[in-house]
Amino acid sequence: MNNPSYPLEQIAQIKKKRLEEAEKVLFEKKQILIKEQEKLLAVEAERDKVLEHKNDKLQQLRDTLDEGTTSDKIQQMKQYLKIVDEQLLQKEKKVKEQKKHVEEAEKQVEKARQELFQKQQDVEKIKMHHEEWEKEVKAQEEQKLTIETDEIGSNIHSMRKTHPAFKDHPTSKKKKK
Repeated sequence: MNNPSYPLEQIAQIKKKRLEEAEKVLFEKKQILIKEQEKLLAVEAERDKVLEHKNDKLQQLRDTLDEGTTSDKIQQMKQYLKIVDEQLLQKEKKVKEQKKHVEEAEKQVEKARQELFQKQQDVEKIKMHHEEWEKEVKAQEEQKLTIETDEIGSNIHSMRKTHPAFKDHPTSKKKKK
């Protein structure tokens, strides 16, 4: 018997291709997230370095005040601390901005993950449909074969009853007298 081709084969192929594309997109989004997280770590390290520098300069100012020094030197140190504070603010802004980029990348990864899940469900549904379709085709073929076999049997039975040549045939069942 010839097996008919699955009528939704093209749709199944399209859904599989979309699933593969969704997997690629998720991978790419994860790579972007990793890069954004690495940038965040770098920006935080820069900020922490400036913060450490500020704390060192504050300690230096305190030590200088404890030793006693000229007011010009103290003013100069305070002025420098203001500059360091500005640098720290700039670095803090960069950290906040980079955190936003990381959050956006995380949202994109989650969106891609949801898309992938949906595509997986679509492929699974079409697989289930294909299996059901194969069962139906097999059942129809078996039913058709049963009908053909019944018809052949009926024809043989009719021929044996109506044609004298078949009445005496060795395969014919003879009634006991």
